[in-house]
Amino acid sequence: MDAELQAVTREKLVADMRAVLADSEQLLKAVVGQSSEKLAALQPRIQENLRNARARLEEFEQIASERARAAVQDSDDYAHEHPWKIAGITALLGVAVGLLIGRR
Repeated sequence: MDAELQAVTREKLVADMRAVLADSEQLLKAVVGQSSEKLAALQPRIQENLRNARARLEEFEQIASERARAAVQDSDDYAHEHPWKIAGITALLGVAVGLLIGRR
């Protein structure tokens, strides 16, 4: 469950960052078109910072995706190597949940 929550949180972070980057680019275009020379001079630096942020975001996405795939593969390998352990743990969890539900 914790891994699922982390995956959802990462996906949400990535989606939020993409939205912030897109909004920042639109804001930059709107501001530079209507403002003074100082803002126009800042445009290249701001654009470079946005490119860098986008590159880091893409790198983060790739690393997170690779780690998730590795975790899934490790879990799958473990389940194939130790099927009886998995069955035992699952049975114990089922009994525990059954006891908790039965108490109500």
